Amino acid sequence: MPALARTEITGRITWLGLVPDRAAALASQPRDALRLTFAGPEGEDHGGLTRPSCSRVTTQHPKGTTIRNTRQLAVVSQEELESIAVQIGTDGFNPAWVGATLVISGIPDFTHVPPSSRLQSETDGTTIVVDMENRPCHLPVPVIDADAPGHGRAFKTAAKDRRGVTAWVEREGTLHLGDTLRLHVPDQRAWRGAEA
Repeated sequence: MPALARTEITGRITWLGLVPDRAAALASQPRDALRLTFAGPEGEDHGGLTRPSCSRVTTQHPKGTTIRNTRQLAVVSQEELESIAVQIGTDGFNPAWVGATLVISGIPDFTHVPPSSRLQSETDGTTIVVDMENRPCHLPVPVIDADAPGHGRAFKTAAKDRRGVTAWVEREGTLHLGDTLRLHVPDQRAWRGAEA
């Protein structure tokens, strides 16, 4: 029996983008297609097979330690972005504000899909693996305020449980606007910890 279960749930790609130089700007630049390699999207500054560890993993590694890069893509939900926009008081939410790589619509409670889930293109099999929830931080605040003055400060609270996930490339290929991605989830019960 496969360890990953193919679900009937699919999402449609509504936006694609790249951050070419994160030192220059957090905002991503829109694209019609992204070529994904094992090192991540071509031209993405967050790509690479490895990365220096950051504050998110200091309980495992000293900051700056070279580790496997499971944060090659930032994937967010169209529906969750719309909810954030309502809460921060803007007419819409530009995915570029949060450095998004990929926006999909149609997958409910997207930010909480199980880690190790796969999103697989129904066009050519291109596959990304969900690492984990991408917790909101303060970095998008000035980016949002540049386009929607005074609305950025509400982002971190509004994005709680809606910030999407980080992911890495399992199968190379190209993603296009409008492509359908099928959700595959680990076929296992939830961890019980000390109760087991």
